[in-house]
Amino acid sequence: MPNEEQMTIREMCDAFDVTPRTLRFYEAKELLSPIRKGAQRLYTKRERARLTIILRGKRFGFSLEDIRQVLNLYARDGSNLAQMEHTWALAQDRLRAMEQQRDELTLAIADLKAELEAGAGLIAATRSQGPGKDAGKP
Repeated sequence: MPNEEQMTIREMCDAFDVTPRTLRFYEAKELLSPIRKGAQRLYTKRERARLTIILRGKRFGFSLEDIRQVLNLYARDGSNLAQMEHTWALAQDRLRAMEQQRDELTLAIADLKAELEAGAGLIAATRSQGPGKDAGKP
């Protein structure tokens, strides 16, 4: 990273593959608090760590409110046991929800494959009867 202490908005965008709009959005939601020098925003190591947590949380499907709660639990004295326990509980809940979604998708995929197979059979039967004829009609 260009400067270990502070990064500009452009450097943050490059480092985290996000847009300036994304950073401003998280700032407006009070998830990030960059240093302001006039119109310039400078991001500290703390803000970079927070953005890492935000992006990871979004990737796992956590709501912004869940992410905010995790960020707010962070203890400045270095004792972040409460944050770890809260994050672990949230992650357990999210994992259960994701597994349920996967199971539902697995069933839906199997149903769709069966429908496609039946459709392919119908198409093949219709083609074998020649043009203009409908398969299955008496």
